[in-house]
Amino acid sequence: MTQQLLLDILPGALPTLEGFIAGANQAAVDAVGALSPGHALYLWGGPGSGRSHLLRARAQAQGGHYLDARTPARWLQALATDEDRALTLVAVDDVNDLNDAAQAALFALFNRWRAAASTPDAFALLTAGDRAPLTMPLREDLRTRLGWDLVFRIEQLSDEDRAQALRDRALQRGLKLPDDVLHWILIHHDRDMGRLTALIDALDQYSLARHRPVTLPLLKDLLAGSPAGGKPLPDEPAAE
Repeated sequence: MTQQLLLDILPGALPTLEGFIAGANQAAVDAVGALSPGHALYLWGGPGSGRSHLLRARAQAQGGHYLDARTPARWLQALATDEDRALTLVAVDDVNDLNDAAQAALFALFNRWRAAASTPDAFALLTAGDRAPLTMPLREDLRTRLGWDLVFRIEQLSDEDRAQALRDRALQRGLKLPDDVLHWILIHHDRDMGRLTALIDALDQYSLARHRPVTLPLLKDLLAGSPAGGKPLPDEPAAE
């Protein structure tokens, strides 16, 4: 089994709120879990902060809709205008990258959400982007709507939190994760916890397939030639 195949078939478990490493973001995670029809919530944070994980987890847990900037604008427009379609929760990710048509559709969806908020047709609206609402590169009337209800910033996990999360994942799989392997991953690999978790799963499978213990050379062997491998593979930490 090749390294690329291993990482391709191990994308990580489906996102759940329980599986999210909150760190300093517990209040935001609790708010996402408690989001009810008639209420809206906007999350913002940089790449790898976990906002997409939270949106996907909440949408799938409630049978809601998850859309992002790559989703055709007509799909978002249909949710905004088809009042015969019952909605429970709509999650719209990466709003900072929405094109003009998608921005117009999200504006219309906010209007539908507000009109239905106190009726039996109320639904929850969960949105996320990479910066605070009023600094978003969006039309003015949409920027203000993003801040209509709750707003939370998602902070990046500390190295200590990420390290503990990876140790916990390894323990769940019965995997002994040496300190030098963990240290190397934290310095050189993607900061996204979903990809880091997938890497631990892949490393476990690769170790079993090769009948070799987990070591730094084995990790580099796994990552060599894989487009999912994150940063280059230097023998020593890269210079800042």
